Order: sequence, then C-alpha cells, then structure tokens
Amino acid sequence: MTSDRTEVGPMAVAERICRATSEHDLDALAACFSSEYQSVWPIHPARGFGGVDQVRRNWEQIFAGVPDVRTEVVNSVVSGDEVWSEWEFSGNRRDGEPFLMRGVVILRVSGERATLARFYLEPVDDTADEVNAAVRRLIGATDSQEVRS
Repeated sequence: MTSDRTEVGPMAVAERICRATSEHDLDALAACFSSEYQSVWPIHPARGFGGVDQVRRNWEQIFAGVPDVRTEVVNSVVSGDEVWSEWEFSGNRRDGEPFLMRGVVILRVSGERATLARFYLEPVDDTADEVNAAVRRLIGATDSQEVRS
C-alpha cells in the first residue's frame, strides 16, 4: 500500500530536492521550496536571492546546460529544523566539458518545504595549487618566499 502523503522534515526535503534534480523534474523541485524561500551564498553574497521563481530559472539553465546532471547527498546530519548536508553535482556540459561541484548546503525546513538554504558549493578544481603554493597565494607571498612567524 502506497501513501500519497509527502514526507516532512529536513532530511525528507533534502532527499526530494536530490531526487527532483537528478530526475530533472522542475515542478517537483519547485514544490520543495516555500514562497518565502531565501538562498544565501556567504562566500558569494551577490548570488543570494529569494523566491521559487529564481529557483526555477536557475535549474532550467542547469538542466539545459548540463543535460545529464545528477545530484547526490554524500553525507548529512539533522539538527532541529535544519539538515547540514554534503552534496555532489556531476555531469557533462553541452560543450563536452565535465561538470563537477561539491560542497555543503545547510537547509532550513518548515513542514515539507525549504525556507532557507546556505550554499557553500564550488566547482571542483583538481588542477589547483598544492597546499604550500595555495597558502602562499592566499597570503600574498611569492613562490620564492618562505613565510615564517
């Protein structure tokens, strides 16, 4: 016997978002968000927005630009009305280049809909500096400078 009842709670909403994105079901995806939904990008504040219409516009573009995009919740923990979750978005862009993003999404939920998400997602860069070069670049040191305290 199956139930038409929508599962509620933070993890259930994260799972529905994951399923809807992987299935490219824009209507099911939009139904996961409240009309008051806020998207916050602390590392990229200009990317923040409010409302389901922008969720739709974003995912329409992603589905068109990465036609085989799939999402996966790699790990998660629920705390009250939030799920702290590690995600992976993968696929291939229309130009043939691989698409791979990983990071954390903190999703706040009320009932069966997300009301807020804080995104810490970035494209994977496996060609970047090794750790010592990355630290030197972060602090503005040149490759030949050794930083000491």
